[in-house]
Amino acid sequence: MKSSLFMDFSVDKGKNQINVTREFAAPLKHVWAAWTEKELLDQWWAPKPWKAKTKARDFKEGGYWLYAMVGPEGEEHWARADFKSIDPQKKIELQDAFCDAYGKLNMDFPRTKWKIAFSETTAGTTVQVELTYEKLEDLEMIISMGFKEGFLMALENLDGVLAAQK
Repeated sequence: MKSSLFMDFSVDKGKNQINVTREFAAPLKHVWAAWTEKELLDQWWAPKPWKAKTKARDFKEGGYWLYAMVGPEGEEHWARADFKSIDPQKKIELQDAFCDAYGKLNMDFPRTKWKIAFSETTAGTTVQVELTYEKLEDLEMIISMGFKEGFLMALENLDGVLAAQK
């Protein structure tokens, strides 16, 4: 499902950041729910044909989300997101990393600091995502692994989840 809503993806190598701004044709409460409720996240977070599978989620400051991206052949790539700050329907700050099925971090891959800001507009909701890496090599590794393509596909999946809520 291709969207005609505003979308911008940029890389700032000077700040070791990826910035994504994406508009959604849905009310803020629905977009917030899609980012914060595991039943909804599992429907859109992974780029097709992959699927997201939540093992544990405690959405609160100091809590975490442990999930797998499950491929079409059943292969699993695990990740853990640790929630640092939550301002309901406004902002989420977290740090994520690749890990094993028990949440033990894989130190061969960089951690990502996420700042996700939500704002209501006349057309729906805008989400601004800022991803920050410790060093340029970390940013370049994530880009080379296909982050841009996968994340943009997942955001298109989110359009479908939000349309089904109408």
